[in-house]
Amino acid sequence: MLRSYRSLVGGHPVDGHADGAGWVHWVRAGDALEAPYDMAALKATLDTGAAGPDAFTHPSLVGRVALSGPDQRRQALAAARAHQPAWGRVPLAERVGFVTAFHQVLRARQDELLDLLVAEGHPVRVARMEISTMLAAVHPRTATVAAGLMNCDHRVNGRRIELVRKPDGVVGLIPARNAAAATLVFSAVMTLAAGNAVVVDLPPSAPLSAAFVCHELIAPLLAGHARVFSALCAPVREVVPEWLASPDLDDIYYFGPSRRGLELAAECLRHGKKPILELSANDTVVVWRDARLDLAIAAMLEAFYASGQICLTPNRAVLHPQIADEVIKGLRREIERLVVGRPERTDVILSPVVRRAEFTEVVAEAVGAGATLVTGGEFVDVHEVPRARGPFIRPALLRVDGLKQARTLRAACEETFCPLLTAVIADPARIDDVIAFLNANRYGLRNSLWATDRAVIAAFRTEVRNGGTLKINDSHLGPVPLLPIDGGTARTSGPGGEANLPMLRTTHLQAISTATDVPDDLLFDYSSAVADT
Repeated sequence: MLRSYRSLVGGHPVDGHADGAGWVHWVRAGDALEAPYDMAALKATLDTGAAGPDAFTHPSLVGRVALSGPDQRRQALAAARAHQPAWGRVPLAERVGFVTAFHQVLRARQDELLDLLVAEGHPVRVARMEISTMLAAVHPRTATVAAGLMNCDHRVNGRRIELVRKPDGVVGLIPARNAAAATLVFSAVMTLAAGNAVVVDLPPSAPLSAAFVCHELIAPLLAGHARVFSALCAPVREVVPEWLASPDLDDIYYFGPSRRGLELAAECLRHGKKPILELSANDTVVVWRDARLDLAIAAMLEAFYASGQICLTPNRAVLHPQIADEVIKGLRREIERLVVGRPERTDVILSPVVRRAEFTEVVAEAVGAGATLVTGGEFVDVHEVPRARGPFIRPALLRVDGLKQARTLRAACEETFCPLLTAVIADPARIDDVIAFLNANRYGLRNSLWATDRAVIAAFRTEVRNGGTLKINDSHLGPVPLLPIDGGTARTSGPGGEANLPMLRTTHLQAISTATDVPDDLLFDYSSAVADT
């Protein structure tokens, strides 16, 4: 079935050609890996409107999404501004009910979403992980806990004191290009539940699965309040200036690279907008001398999901020297078992690599400085045939001896966003030095630890300041209800960054004092207000 999604403006699909913007068509990613030139030609003829009727029945064609022009984008913001107040007045409990309903419909229709993610090029195992993460982000327990943080109500000396979080208003959302559907679910559903209106700009590079979520899962559940939700598809370079200049937008919620995100934050502040940033990451797995090594190795292998092109995957490991050789031997064995292939294969977690030149530069720099390339790094095609222009890279493992040397290498200090894990041997082998290494990270999404020593675990829990999330003896990548999916410190979420609960990030705290039982003669007696009664 060919899926076709028009622009969703104020909750209603509108003509995809209203602004003369046209359509983005999507062909099955596995077919594009097998026959790249044929599939590129098919997509080009469809996108330019030059295709004949037979092209629309081509078995490789999965769907299309309408591009949105300037008029539609202005209409979406105006509708959001006009209808947000009524949605914000809906009781919080009912808006939390929307989250619960979304969780149920996502669970019921996850197979459809899985098929679309695989068609977009997400390996089926990666797509299943993404859907599990979406379900955790909108789990009813997650929503209940977040809602409980939205309101604090107390009686103090004849007054009712309320600390209430109010919606910011209209939020413009830019999902991640490499994981549009997942990041859309992480952010949009809870942002709506907070009482905001949301306008989404789907990435033209891969909009289909995210359009499915918007049109078929989110919008129908909003029912009479659907006008607070719009889903458009346009280049970010066109949308952002319009949003910055618009009086009808309050927040820009952005997923993307750190440099651009931090630049956008500065632009937001200049235009009086609130930036909410989900940027790059450089996660670390620490493996101590008493760790369960089989489980720790499994956690480090999560570095290669989608060829490391997911911000939640670890980029580096810090190994205690007593177990380092054994771990690296086991890692090499498991890494060399990873296979390349079409995304439909259930034994595949690797995907085509975008930053191939950067991978080559980073590895060459590290090896030139004394690091050891233990395995991997070859460019191959979908059949694992070595090719200089192959879209895949065999997953690579670097060994770096000493924390001091690691601090000088991009492979250890920067987000690499490719199938590369840098194993750093802890020297000196003291947990305090390892924690200092973690806290010096310029990024801060997640850190995880494998250890059984209670003192080491306690030090990790209390002393590691860097990162929005810490995980101990658990999957680094895996989702858990209540645990924030995104958010971090430093270059991961910008100034003031922390673990992200969207219901809180897209609201602001307001304090309300109502005198309910204060004698008239004490209303202006300031000392009575702070009496210990």
